[in-house]
Amino acid sequence: MAVSSTVLSAVFSDETPVYRFPPEPDPGDSVTIRLRVARDSAVRVIMFCESLTVGTLMNKKRSDDFFDYYEGGLVCNDQEVMYRFIIECAEGTRIAYDKCGARTIENSEEPGFNPAYAFRFIPGFHVPAWAKGAVQYQIFTDRFCNGDPTNDVVDNEYYYTVGHSKHVQDWDAMPTDTDIRCFYGGDIQGIIDKLDYLQDLGIQVLYLNPIFVSPSSHKYDCQDYEHIDPHFGVITDDMDHVMQAWEKHNGYAPKYIRRVTSMENLEKSDELFAELCRKLHERGMRIILDGVFNHCGSFNKWMDHEGIYLGKAGFQPGAFQSVHSPYRSFFHFNDSGNGRSPVYEGWWGYSTLPKLNYEDSPELREEILKIVEKWLSPPYCIDGWRLDVAADLGHSTEYNHSFWREFRKRVKAVNPDALIIAEHYGDPTPWLDGQEWDSIMNYDAFMEPVTWFLTGMEKHSDSYRDDLYQNGSAFFGIMKDKMARLKYPSLMCAMNELSNHDHSRFLTRTNRMVGRMTTMGSGAAGAGINKGVFREAVTIQMTWPGAPTVYYADEAGQVGWTDPDNRRTYPWGHEDETLIDLHRDLIRLRGELPVLSGGCLKQLLADYGRIAYARFDEETRCIVVVNNTGGWTDFRLFARDAGALEGEVYYRRIQTNQECHVTESEKWGTVKDGYLDLELPPYSSAVVSNKE
Repeated sequence: MAVSSTVLSAVFSDETPVYRFPPEPDPGDSVTIRLRVARDSAVRVIMFCESLTVGTLMNKKRSDDFFDYYEGGLVCNDQEVMYRFIIECAEGTRIAYDKCGARTIENSEEPGFNPAYAFRFIPGFHVPAWAKGAVQYQIFTDRFCNGDPTNDVVDNEYYYTVGHSKHVQDWDAMPTDTDIRCFYGGDIQGIIDKLDYLQDLGIQVLYLNPIFVSPSSHKYDCQDYEHIDPHFGVITDDMDHVMQAWEKHNGYAPKYIRRVTSMENLEKSDELFAELCRKLHERGMRIILDGVFNHCGSFNKWMDHEGIYLGKAGFQPGAFQSVHSPYRSFFHFNDSGNGRSPVYEGWWGYSTLPKLNYEDSPELREEILKIVEKWLSPPYCIDGWRLDVAADLGHSTEYNHSFWREFRKRVKAVNPDALIIAEHYGDPTPWLDGQEWDSIMNYDAFMEPVTWFLTGMEKHSDSYRDDLYQNGSAFFGIMKDKMARLKYPSLMCAMNELSNHDHSRFLTRTNRMVGRMTTMGSGAAGAGINKGVFREAVTIQMTWPGAPTVYYADEAGQVGWTDPDNRRTYPWGHEDETLIDLHRDLIRLRGELPVLSGGCLKQLLADYGRIAYARFDEETRCIVVVNNTGGWTDFRLFARDAGALEGEVYYRRIQTNQECHVTESEKWGTVKDGYLDLELPPYSSAVVSNKE
């Protein structure tokens, strides 16, 4: 006999405190695991731990009008625990259940569990409590706010990558393909000046793209890890000089050399950053810095390809300047054999990005770890590190894991509450073992599936997938598959972004155009955009498990193709106030309804252009509905699967459409026979709750 769809959809368990307690156990802890099934549907419920052939019989602990709740227990050692379930039904059939969901199997059939989809935990693996569900804000500092024009890079201050530095006078000017050496003047003082704005928006954590000394606007080519770039900080020791057009060697760049090697400038810049950290902490906010430890820059004082540090007091000769440099082992050099200076290994072959040679230099490893500890310590006390291309560090998988294990020990020794977030594409499982990273920038299990469903676009706007556009089943399928790679602690603090400095702005993706700045032109990034779709995306972002991370100016309606066009300035004075209000209201709602950040997640509808899901616990239920079609649409949702009670009233807490959003609470529906009926206009979303 077949199992009914309602019996299948009733089966539920997850890794939140409602269904596993404690959700993040320590070795030696007793753990209780709960499973929900349809009332009177089960004869036996078995939990399989570690082995598919040995199971633990679960006991029915309580029932309500529609469900039975079974519980089983185990005692942890220090090894990873994996578990899944078999429900033996009254009609003689069986149901297998893991993170993929519930499915019927024949009595003679092996469950065929895939370990990748098992519920799992590592005893002792914890992430900082403050990071779980925290609303973050990513700032590309040069483009956010210019608070101190006296520290701005000037035209022809130095030479970098076949051109001189350029100060962009027009704050609203479009980036160009020479953006790497173009500067708009955003700085740390500008961030300090906008702290009231950020706090009013509801931001809890700032994540800053690199801010250490560097010749580029993006600063992923670090010149000095030990100091904040004075162009972002303070310049009081200065001189009047610019390079001539024909001067291409930075020996002719005394102004730049003075600015970035003067200890007066460096120390004052560090002090200004310490002030930012202090002000954030006084407000109860946190700060994460970008750590680029796989490679540095050719200007780096350890390499000193440009000779910037030659003869400067307090600096040793760079590896490019002398084979006797104390930093020679920090890099891998090859004898060119033609009488020229030796060449060195660059990341992806770029000479401007020398790869750091950890395997041959214990001194380098220790130097980097001391730098990491410095910024975690007073007077800065940063709250975590975002790790650039973290899986690339080193020259072997074995070394990579060895380094990150030591990195975690050193970080947590300084501040056990510090967060370690890695940039990573693909399966992060090998690093999320409780000994290396806390979590990741969540491309696979957030940015990509949201983008595919709502726009059909690849995250760079480089391609379009008609088969994924508006495909609700694919959306949830991809989400389930990729989220299964994240253990519960990692999932709860994963950085859920719609846009960032490496991908096109989400608002541009809503125009569903394939292209880049160089092929389509800057103007096309804002052509044909659909703010209704963008509002849908923000609704999902603020109601999905993880840490929603707003890329600066997204909330103000900024557009842009992929790098460098995605690094346009914040549009101060001509923001889209309706979008700012939307972010503020959704963040506030997230605070009023904690289930939106920490509750159970349950799919309710996966249809063409339409999805719905619930976030809930034992008392509060929120249902999120998204209509990504061009017409009015009815939603008939089996809300009982989210624990909705018969006759329970649901209130609209927020609703978006193509033009605006509304937050006035009003009655939107009553549960009848387990169902909740709703209606939404084109390109819209809503959050409804049993809490008025």
